[in-house]
Amino acid sequence: MFSALLADFLFRLTFGVAVAMAVTSSRLVTSGFFRVHLWVLLGALTLAALALFSLAPQSAEAVSINRVKFWMAVTAAIISYVGAVAWLYERPRVGKTAIGIVAYLAFVCAAQVVSSEDSWVAILEVGDRATGGLLLGFVATSMLLGHWYLNTPTMKLEPLRRLIILLVIAVLARMVVSGAGAWMQTNQFNHSGEFPPSWVMFLVFRWLTGLVGTLILAGLTWQTLKIPNTQSATGILYAAVVLTFIGELTSQLMSAETMYPV
Repeated sequence: MFSALLADFLFRLTFGVAVAMAVTSSRLVTSGFFRVHLWVLLGALTLAALALFSLAPQSAEAVSINRVKFWMAVTAAIISYVGAVAWLYERPRVGKTAIGIVAYLAFVCAAQVVSSEDSWVAILEVGDRATGGLLLGFVATSMLLGHWYLNTPTMKLEPLRRLIILLVIAVLARMVVSGAGAWMQTNQFNHSGEFPPSWVMFLVFRWLTGLVGTLILAGLTWQTLKIPNTQSATGILYAAVVLTFIGELTSQLMSAETMYPV
């Protein structure tokens, strides 16, 4: 179970970071940012492939799905390397194309775990992976870009401000999907007559850390950029990354035991 959750988390993270890099202007941000963080995605995809490779044999269908996801992860890792080389030789069009392909492959791998016959549950699960990945990606890429300003202080702040806005939108979208899942799961507990108190405790923890906490820190980052002080803003984003990772991992663990993603 741990390897499956790890692979799922890495696919979500890769998808989100790749999308965030794709919407970041290559005219305002130096090519080194894209090159270095494609290497980061290469490492994440390699780890995801290893996690899938280590999974214990299950049903024939699960083995087939994991095999497809494994080779897609390997393919995405290779494309990440090709994209990094393209940025090394200042080929932004090729580099952005590689980033787009990596985002697509990562999302397909994340969405392939959806197996519910209930259409509403399937829609929620796809939305869970999309919004979760975007939240992880925008907060992580915002932090990485903020750190990049320490190396290249002459860059304009517009790309970072744009990522912060997209981060807030991702948090709000994540709240909608997670809120819908939590409401449906609560109704199911009420109908079954078995309502575990610990579930409520973890749900509150998940919301306070990964959603409310991240939203507050995004607002503080925005205000800090008005000074402007990119170093302090990056420090706040480091804290936002920690809270988001905790919240999303808690969500994955809770959703693995329930019908609806929370």
